Amino acid sequence: MPSLGADMEAGTITQWLVKPGDHVHRSDIVAVVETEKSTIEVEIFEDGIIDELLVHEGEKVPVGAALARVTTQTAGAAPGQPITVPLERAPAVTPVIGPEDRGTAPSPVTGPVPAALPVPLAASPPLVVSPIVRHLAERLGVDLSTLHGSGLGGTVTRADVEQAAPPARLEASRREPATGERGIRSSPFARRLAAELGVDVSALRGSGPGGAIIGSDVRRAASHPTAEPTLAVAPTMSPASSTAAENRQAAMRLAIAALMARSKREIPHYYLSTTIDLSAASTWLEQANLERPVTTRLVMAALLVKATALAAKHVPEMNGFMIDGAFASSEAVHVGVAISLRTGGVIAPAVHNVDRLSLDELMAGLKDLVRRARAGVLRSSEMSDSTLTVTNLGDLGVDEVFGVIYPPQVAMVGFGRPTERPWVHNRTLGVHPCVTVTLSADHRVSDGHRGARFLGRIDHLLQEPERL
Repeated sequence: MPSLGADMEAGTITQWLVKPGDHVHRSDIVAVVETEKSTIEVEIFEDGIIDELLVHEGEKVPVGAALARVTTQTAGAAPGQPITVPLERAPAVTPVIGPEDRGTAPSPVTGPVPAALPVPLAASPPLVVSPIVRHLAERLGVDLSTLHGSGLGGTVTRADVEQAAPPARLEASRREPATGERGIRSSPFARRLAAELGVDVSALRGSGPGGAIIGSDVRRAASHPTAEPTLAVAPTMSPASSTAAENRQAAMRLAIAALMARSKREIPHYYLSTTIDLSAASTWLEQANLERPVTTRLVMAALLVKATALAAKHVPEMNGFMIDGAFASSEAVHVGVAISLRTGGVIAPAVHNVDRLSLDELMAGLKDLVRRARAGVLRSSEMSDSTLTVTNLGDLGVDEVFGVIYPPQVAMVGFGRPTERPWVHNRTLGVHPCVTVTLSADHRVSDGHRGARFLGRIDHLLQEPERL
């Protein structure tokens, strides 16, 4: 069971997307795990063949418990010998680019093929498609053989499939309600939970992979019943429904409180703030959006996140992890974005390699991350890879925010509400759009001098928005 956040102690397997005998490749989504905060798609980081599933759907297991066994060929292993392979990686301290990042990459199969491997791993088809994307392609009627993957290593992504799908079918797929027909997609855990809470699964719209109904959909329906049911529905289910929702909310609050208490107890925070003139960024953003359709226009948040990522490359003490009392700087910049959930609580999944993304790619990534976080469908790497977190409460009218660092990270950046303020520029007084930027940093790793350089770098970058 992967650790999907410093506050996670256990998770529930709600759905397996693979079965024994399936070939899997690095970055494939193999399972769906439900935690106290969200539903996460678990990736695998080795090539091989699924030998055995060790955990049943609906079973809750602690972090670190083995979920599956994978047959693979590694240095020093006997041919065909099953070995336990982790379904998650430790916090990234080097760029997540290819198999070389894992230290010892799987060796190509040479010589006679062992009996336990009916197909050599080296003979895997060049088209890399995860089970969840394959299911999506089947549902939308897309021929995968006609696609060229845009993901890492040629991986076919959701976006590739959705772009190739007929527009009418894609729109219908997004809008079609779940039906009560046989074959409706739902995990065994969701069905058992629905029976306990008195929820009609056929009336739900799934937010899981491929539209599958998962536990969070059932809990959401139980806590927000629709107006259609009449008094004939057993009233005894209402207290149970209310209790389930309250218990989940209470569990999330306790998890967040425990993590923040640990952070304040173990991390010697220091805080800095500065006010940045957004005139140049606002003017450039306005001009850039004039040339874009409404659906692809940029927002100021994208510029703020990109500037933060580039500043982290310039001041590496703000980007990395404190592990076993030592700081490990990360070459990759995976920015965790604090997202408030509609059911309460906050979650901070990562946008990967922000420093390398164009503003258009970053904008699309942010939209997709917020949508999936609030739908309860995130990937394990998005929950465990953040090297630095950004929180932005400006849209709620907050002028400044001093965050609490998410361990094992060592810094958090906060952005307040852009407001017009008196500002002197070139000895001329005027009214300029400005924003207060704050830094919460770990004194074990950096000090006020380095923190000030980091905030100064963000300021400098926002004065040249065309270079972001």
